[in-house]
Amino acid sequence: TNFMILTDNLSFAYKKKALFDHLNFSLKSGQIHGLFGKNGAGKTTLLKLISGLRFPTGGNLEVFGSSPSERELRFLQETFFIAEEPYIPQVKLELYVKLYAPFYPNFDLNQFFQLLNEFDIPKSLNLKIASMGQKKKAIIAFGLACNTRLLIMDEPTNGLDIPSKRQFRKILAHIITDDRLFIISTHQVRDLHSLIDTVVVLDEGKIIFNESIVSISDRISFVIRREPPQDRHIIYYEKVPGGYLCLSTEVDPKTMEADIEILFNAITTETKTISNHFNPFAV
Repeated sequence: TNFMILTDNLSFAYKKKALFDHLNFSLKSGQIHGLFGKNGAGKTTLLKLISGLRFPTGGNLEVFGSSPSERELRFLQETFFIAEEPYIPQVKLELYVKLYAPFYPNFDLNQFFQLLNEFDIPKSLNLKIASMGQKKKAIIAFGLACNTRLLIMDEPTNGLDIPSKRQFRKILAHIITDDRLFIISTHQVRDLHSLIDTVVVLDEGKIIFNESIVSISDRISFVIRREPPQDRHIIYYEKVPGGYLCLSTEVDPKTMEADIEILFNAITTETKTISNHFNPFAV
């Protein structure tokens, strides 16, 4: 299988409070996985477990065959984690690159300069006086130029203006390859809507949904109705300008593209109905 991340009864607790208990899921390479969840669902903690910054209190977690908590050199060289508010030393960008690039054998300086250019960031940027948005773009450019097999981003579009968000989506879509895996965690679902290959939803310490956009489109259609729907095929709907946006189990080739925000709302409010529709044989 091309699963790059595998968990087996993964558990994690802060002191006495269990956050995850027996979490089981797997993520394939060659895809951009969107990790969605309400605030406090544990998204950041899960990302830190995957990147080896926190250690499980039970069960197993494997990332390209090794355990992140052992922090093996090979694992660290192939993993880059962009935190929501990354730690950024107060130095010029050139020095930052000199200090950190040697840790990543696949770092590509020309690609880094090209990304800075696309993000409209000068090479001579002084991180000490840069704005939050500039710092974020510089770190995203650096993380992408490290060309690691695993790239994890926590709320990457926070602090970016609309043109930068558009640029970010464009760059990411071009950069993913079959042997790499990207995880983007966000609650700004709209920003990443067109980029995601797989929707992963974390709710109350459990992965309650993990499906590819392809399988979502095969099983659900997104339709607009003028009136509140009475139809038994409609498993969820929301009022939107112009009527009601509905999730229907009747697959219609003329359907709109998947609306991840509406889907997320449906998954977290009608969890059982949605789960049964996708996994009718699950216990």
